[in-house]
Amino acid sequence: MTRLQNKTFNCEKELTLSVIGGKWKMLVLWHLGKQGTKRFGELKALMPGVTQRMLVNQLRELEEDLIVHREVYPIVPPKVEYSLTEQGESLMPILDSMYNWGENYMENVVGGQVKRKEDIK
Repeated sequence: MTRLQNKTFNCEKELTLSVIGGKWKMLVLWHLGKQGTKRFGELKALMPGVTQRMLVNQLRELEEDLIVHREVYPIVPPKVEYSLTEQGESLMPILDSMYNWGENYMENVVGGQVKRKEDIK
C-alpha cells in the first residue's frame, strides 16, 4: 500500500475517494463485484472508451491498494485474471448505494437533461 503511505488525508472520506476515485475504477469494481472474476480483455470490452494504458494503471492502483487481486497463471500464452479481494467486496454495498442514488437523482432531479451512453443509440 505504498501508494497511499506517505500521503496526508484530512479525513477518512478523502482516503476512500483516493482509493476508489478515478474515471474507471468504480466501473472495474462494479463489474468484478457483480460478474465475478474477469480477464483483462473482458474488462476492457465492458468499458468502451477506456484505453489499455488507463485500464492497466487503474488495475495496478487497485491491486496496490489491496482492493483487486491479480492472478497470473504460468501458461503460454500468459493468462491473468482479476477479482475483488475481501476488502474490495466490502465496497459493493457502497457502490450499490451510489448506483441507487444516481438512478434516483437522474429520474427526479435532472430528468431528461442527462443521458446514459446505453440510452444513446
